[in-house]
Amino acid sequence: MLREALERILREWPAAIQQSFTGHPLGSFIRNDFVQIISKIISNRFPDFQITGGAGAGNWANVPWVSILNPKITTTTQDGIYPVYLFCADGSGVYLSLNQGTTRPRQQLGKVNADRQATEIRNMILTEIPTAKSWGVEAISLNASTPLGKSYELPNIIARYYPLNSLPQESELIADLLWMMEVNNNISPIWIDLKARTGATTTMKSLPNVNIPKPFLLLAGISGTGKTRFVRGQAKVSADFFGVMESENYCLVPVRPDWHEPSDLLGYISRIGSGGTRYVTTDLLRFIIAAWKHAAETASAAQITRKPLDTICPFWLCLDEMNLAPVEQYFADYLSILETRKWDGETYSCDPLLKPAVIQQQLEESGRKNLWENLGIADGDPLSVGLREYFSANGIPLPPNLIVAGTVNMDETTHGFSRKVIDRALTIDFGEFFPNDYDQYFEEDKKTAAKPLSFPRLSQINSGSDLAAVVADPDGRNTIAFLSAVNDVLSGTPFVLAFRALNEALLSVVCFNPADTAHLQAVWDDFLMMKVLPRIEGDAEKLNSQDDTSLLTRLSDLLKDQLSAIAADRLDLLNHSSADGTAVQTTCRSLKKLAWMQKRLADNGFTTFWP
Repeated sequence: MLREALERILREWPAAIQQSFTGHPLGSFIRNDFVQIISKIISNRFPDFQITGGAGAGNWANVPWVSILNPKITTTTQDGIYPVYLFCADGSGVYLSLNQGTTRPRQQLGKVNADRQATEIRNMILTEIPTAKSWGVEAISLNASTPLGKSYELPNIIARYYPLNSLPQESELIADLLWMMEVNNNISPIWIDLKARTGATTTMKSLPNVNIPKPFLLLAGISGTGKTRFVRGQAKVSADFFGVMESENYCLVPVRPDWHEPSDLLGYISRIGSGGTRYVTTDLLRFIIAAWKHAAETASAAQITRKPLDTICPFWLCLDEMNLAPVEQYFADYLSILETRKWDGETYSCDPLLKPAVIQQQLEESGRKNLWENLGIADGDPLSVGLREYFSANGIPLPPNLIVAGTVNMDETTHGFSRKVIDRALTIDFGEFFPNDYDQYFEEDKKTAAKPLSFPRLSQINSGSDLAAVVADPDGRNTIAFLSAVNDVLSGTPFVLAFRALNEALLSVVCFNPADTAHLQAVWDDFLMMKVLPRIEGDAEKLNSQDDTSLLTRLSDLLKDQLSAIAADRLDLLNHSSADGTAVQTTCRSLKKLAWMQKRLADNGFTTFWP
């Protein structure tokens, strides 16, 4: 049975990955049938070992696998040492490998140090168990084409290779598996010693990123400045650090001009066709489920328990050309639910984007199997089962690690933004925050690079304790006074700021944690650029007071006083040196933007923030 199973997977794999992943019988065979075959072979001698298989999550994996976990060493494939069948990406053969989990070590130590540690552990294991050296090979090649697939190769300790065209007999395959199980069982006390000697997976290390105040960005700028590339780059940095596939935490959704209601993003029930009703899922909904599946440790009908925050990868959704359609219409559900996110300490909650009643209707009309398979959680593993139970009972909320970034061009083909949208987003004038410097095109060591951005961990400033660690503004009073002065200038106009703006100004202070006055003023400067100036637009009649003084002029006069510590230059909060990651300087962005808006008003009789 084992030989037949290996042969089936290898023969069918190349054709299967060219077909739809959802509901494919080979994927089910790897996750269920093959796991049962292994269980029957080892269960008498190793009843406590846990077996799990993977062929992909939403899409085909590059390298399918089946792992056998010794609970004395690890209960997850993300770390520890365990036997695993690793199938070559092209179906040419399969390795029975004694391998090491790499995800958590890379999260904690970074890729370079984790790879160094994996090599050190392999050498120690081979020293402790000298018979292993003569059993198989120390280096494996899976013919993988993705970083995740390739990441299984270096941590291999010892392996035996079975090519498709000359698979051993059943008895030899079983003997090899049981030998590997004995080795892994004997490693348990060695592993404890190794952890002490190498510090394996014990020192948590975070990606040196910026936790942004809101998970919704508008990237505004002329075409060709790299807005979409910026989002993809952010996703890649996080994917590399957290050890996920680059395609797993990034989703590009091109917005169509004919979108006018949420079903284009959230899906709908279709009764067209001979197969009866079916729920048409979307890339966005599948991506939200994938983000939840990554962030969740366990799930049940009552709750989803998250992984530790420092081990959760940000998931980036890019809405390309977001304002080709009216955002307030097709994105209305997200805009409303976004404001229900709540962090209470490290506990996260959010109202459902897709309500449980809607899900129940869809399950009844389109069939449970159809819906869950389309969403990528039809498997029988405990997490998928728990997520299905939770979503059925509570609906599908926004995951904590989802960041939405919409790219925006303002021209005659696009729609403008209401203050409802602007108030819920962080607007980034891309040309000001991430300018293209032609002079540095070939000079890598002189370039600046965007800092990695991550999801918020706070949604509301409730007390002074949230700000206690901020040296430059430990009780928030300086920021409150600054925003009050700005609001005095805006008083009597449609642009006056409400409590949401104050909360987000204080959130920005917590996120960037300024150490001195100049640093604090840099936070205020960027807040003005992201939250205040995008609201201001109009003609001379709307923006001028009775004495013909422009609102822009009065605001500039205020800021020259309030931002005096950064009048010459200031710390750039979102960029650093690409060569060594050191801090870089920039100009006072809000004063520069106000001067540009004032000139536009004088030249054209009308002005707006948007480039």
